Amino acid sequence: MNMNELPDTSGKKPVKPRTVDEKQAMINRLKRIEGQVRGLQKMVEEDRYCVDTMIQISAVTKALNRVGYSLMERHTHHCVADAIQKGEGEEAIDELMKVVQQFSK
Repeated sequence: MNMNELPDTSGKKPVKPRTVDEKQAMINRLKRIEGQVRGLQKMVEEDRYCVDTMIQISAVTKALNRVGYSLMERHTHHCVADAIQKGEGEEAIDELMKVVQQFSK
């Protein structure tokens, strides 16, 4: 695996499942972002001023980043902490650092 490649984690589940409230809050945020993206599509269709469109793109990007950082924080507190306690911290930290690198590109 290339150092920049993220491992295949498609079969993994969180150590501590998300609560109903956590899931709902994340879904609500993502739905708001989805609405923002639809608004962006409409702005392009209506040939709106480029600067206005770019400002909205920036807002969507920031909103997605907030969701990502929230997930990263939860992952660190639960999954990575659990792996460290089980003596499997090195692998979990390596995985987290690859995600952080990918996220900051």
